[in-house]
Amino acid sequence: MSAHENLEHAEHAEHASHGGNKKIALLISVLALFLAFSETLGKSAQTHAIALNVEINDLWAFFQAKTIRMTVLTTASEQMQLEADRAADADQKARLAKKVDEWKKLVARYDDEPASNEGRKQLSARARAGEHHRDETLARYHNYEFASAAFQIGIVLASAQVITGMVLLGWGSVLLGFVGLAFTGCGLWAPHLLHVITG
Repeated sequence: MSAHENLEHAEHAEHASHGGNKKIALLISVLALFLAFSETLGKSAQTHAIALNVEINDLWAFFQAKTIRMTVLTTASEQMQLEADRAADADQKARLAKKVDEWKKLVARYDDEPASNEGRKQLSARARAGEHHRDETLARYHNYEFASAAFQIGIVLASAQVITGMVLLGWGSVLLGFVGLAFTGCGLWAPHLLHVITG
């Protein structure tokens, strides 16, 4: 081989190397873009799940407060009913019976109050619905976390290909990109799919 041919061969190799590096740089950019999306979606889901958890705790605390009030009023009305049964004076008996009736109505309202949606039955239903929504949001968050991990590892493998020249690392990076996209898709449209498959 002449010096001119060697120089020409070296130029072709360098040009091919730069073309390959441009493709890897583009791959890294695409993976970084997808990583930004999965991180944003994951942070949003995590924040929403925390807010839902606070709301659910408030609903259960309100439920518990209604239960305590019901128990206190039920006990007081039973005690007053005993006093009314023992009362000799008809007027006093009527007043006590009226108060017992008021308290029983209040106990019934604490248990079931559809108008305000704040009876024990309604609070319990709202808290359970919130728990379901929170669990779904957490499932989304976990999918986005797996997606982010796949994109990050893909970026590392693509960067390693630039240094080592091993094409297999680039293909591994592409594969991890698709895995990350699959987890992102699951987070968006089928958050419980991973639990169904593994459980």
